[in-house]
Amino acid sequence: MVTAMTTEHTADRHDLIRVHGARVNNLKDVSVELPKRRLTVFTGVSGSGKSSLVFGTIAAESRRLIDETYSTFVQGFMPSLPRPEVDVLEGLTTAILVDQERMGANPRSTLGTVTDANAMLRQLFSRLGEPHIGGPTAFSFNIPTTKVGGASVTESGKKNVIKQQTYLGGMCPTCEGRGTTSELDLSVIVDESRSLEDGAILVPGYTADGWMVAPYKEVVPPDVPVSTFTAAQREDLLYAEPRKVKVDKINISFEGLIPKIRKSMFSKDPESLQPHVKAFVERAAVFGTCPSCAGSRLNDSARSSTIGGRDIGQVSAMQVTDLAGWLRGIDAPSVAPLVQALLHLLDSLVEIGLGYLSLDRPSSTLSGGEAQRTKMVRHLGSALTDVTYVFDEPTIGLHPHDIQRMNQLLLELRDKGNTVLVVEHKPESIAIADHVVDLGPAAGSDGGEIVFEGDVEGLRRSGTLTGRHLDDRASLKPTVRERIGVLEVRGADRHNLRDVDVDVPLGVLTVVTGVAGSGKSSLIHGYVAGRDGVVSVDQSAIKGSRRSNPATYTGLLEPVRKAFAKANGVKPALFSANSEGACPACKGAGVIITELGFMDTVSTPCEECDGKRFQAAVLDLRLGGLNIAEVLDLPVTQAHAFFADGDARTPAAASILARLEDVGLGYLRLGQPLNTLSGGERQRVRLAMNLGDQGGIYVLDEPTTGLHLADVENLLGMLDRIVDSGKTVIVIEHHQAVMAHADWIIDLGPGAGHDGGTVVFEGTPAELVAARSTLTGEHLAAYVG
Repeated sequence: MVTAMTTEHTADRHDLIRVHGARVNNLKDVSVELPKRRLTVFTGVSGSGKSSLVFGTIAAESRRLIDETYSTFVQGFMPSLPRPEVDVLEGLTTAILVDQERMGANPRSTLGTVTDANAMLRQLFSRLGEPHIGGPTAFSFNIPTTKVGGASVTESGKKNVIKQQTYLGGMCPTCEGRGTTSELDLSVIVDESRSLEDGAILVPGYTADGWMVAPYKEVVPPDVPVSTFTAAQREDLLYAEPRKVKVDKINISFEGLIPKIRKSMFSKDPESLQPHVKAFVERAAVFGTCPSCAGSRLNDSARSSTIGGRDIGQVSAMQVTDLAGWLRGIDAPSVAPLVQALLHLLDSLVEIGLGYLSLDRPSSTLSGGEAQRTKMVRHLGSALTDVTYVFDEPTIGLHPHDIQRMNQLLLELRDKGNTVLVVEHKPESIAIADHVVDLGPAAGSDGGEIVFEGDVEGLRRSGTLTGRHLDDRASLKPTVRERIGVLEVRGADRHNLRDVDVDVPLGVLTVVTGVAGSGKSSLIHGYVAGRDGVVSVDQSAIKGSRRSNPATYTGLLEPVRKAFAKANGVKPALFSANSEGACPACKGAGVIITELGFMDTVSTPCEECDGKRFQAAVLDLRLGGLNIAEVLDLPVTQAHAFFADGDARTPAAASILARLEDVGLGYLRLGQPLNTLSGGERQRVRLAMNLGDQGGIYVLDEPTTGLHLADVENLLGMLDRIVDSGKTVIVIEHHQAVMAHADWIIDLGPGAGHDGGTVVFEGTPAELVAARSTLTGEHLAAYVG
């Protein structure tokens, strides 16, 4: 009889990820050993170095090593990844990043296309749909129906002539698969009281004496008001078919203004346009549901084939929970495996708390949290194990009720044999960790060290900032502010809202709560945010190049440049790294980018300016003892003190810096590239900018995103200061500390999707806790204890 050997195999000993001497960004020679096949949570204040360690070191090196396994030819098409600044990295496994970035801005991308549910539905309809109209492409709103003709030669030399053969696609020809069409408001595009020479065309970029307008001047009279044009001239200006015209003896393509700007501006996703073009498009376009396909994106042929009386458009528009129920009613052995695979995907979406969405929901409209959970669904069904999954605050956008579900999913991923690394601030998620790494002690240059490593109980006793605040509980306010009026919302029915009537109080802090998908964003962004005097601050990405930084984005650089110019008797343009003051070698970028053909692109600090971005002569000019590069290297707190008084006193700069400090960004360096900021930091930079606006009502969308427990108190103090200055603040939020601090709560629900969309509670936090009539009430009552 053979007995099983119990001695450990050498291969099983590699159960740690070892990091030694990490110096990425603000990390100070960090060394850490992380257990594999366990759940490790990284904590610490914003800017303490969590992302630098997890994303910038561990995940970046894993990805770089995987990229090196591809052929040199393939690597030539991939982005270059330098090795992170670290002495030793051992025990890495394949890292899969599941981040908060919003999904692509392609107007044809939907929840169904990004999860591959649409591909399975198309297969299903091509096999079971009655009448049968063709293969899966006949049901795709991304593929147009095309007619082709031509000749092909067979192997035997016989010539086959194809005459007008039709290839079926499912795309609606009117809206080109977008589901919406835009009617244009001509008064915003053309000022009919002016002539072309006087600037009758109001489209951005179409200046009266520019090349864009020149062809029109050759076709219609340039010097008389557009209102005096004949019908034919007006038709030519606005709707002419494409043709060539001569301008200064050069042949130029000419096309009516409306079809031309439809192609160049209105067919693109508004989010991808430059801000001034986007503003014009929003003014000029009145978007409506496509009249031909009623918003389904599909042509008549695709909608004619049905299963059980429903076409593929109607099925895609069903809420995921209902769609799963409908699928369970399909009893056809020929497609049983396909139905099972689709049901597994839909059940995962329900389990993760996204059952309220429909497959036709445009992916660009998903919130950061919804996008992250959608990506998570792809990995839950994966056959891979021994993978490192890296999550960036997976609880963002989740109601306390949904956080329990998310925790369950993280544990499921771990129990499949994976290493799960989570960057997180919520105590509910820190509580389930097998291992905790706390970074600090503070942010920026005062962070970058490991202040605690161990289990959750050890963190509680550790005395670190996170440990001290882990059991923080807010108490309800003894008195709440009185409203000074109301903002009426009547008959709100956008998305899942059910004819909601609600009065939003003015002059107080109102918190709008409810589970994810209950209708909070639809109500506030749909019916409050667009009104006059309302300033809306959201989480979307800040558009900017590697040259953009907090100083350029907030407009701080403008008064700073003028102050430098005045002190030195020169012109302000010298103090811009994008203008006359730029270092000639790196053109003001601070780095030299070297393209090495098929090899990695390398960026190295510019030797001429030593990465300072300015000419040597400019760096000799000083204000208050510092040159412009030294000023841009200051953290916000120091810069505020520098510009507040003394030789460098600049009130305009000091007031912007005070607002940045108010929102908890005192550690940010003025010249730090914008693309290195987290989602929460981006929102707080935006908030700082908007604090100076003249609007009387502020709408904030989850301002606690990315905030450490200790910083939530500062945020509440800032919200109080805004309200006490006579403004109204409306916050969409899941954090119980913010709810407890509110003067008034509007709770939506009771569930998500078509189980939500009604106001289930209006009143003070104390009344909500006393009633315990809603999910929010129960969780808030437990929180304030």
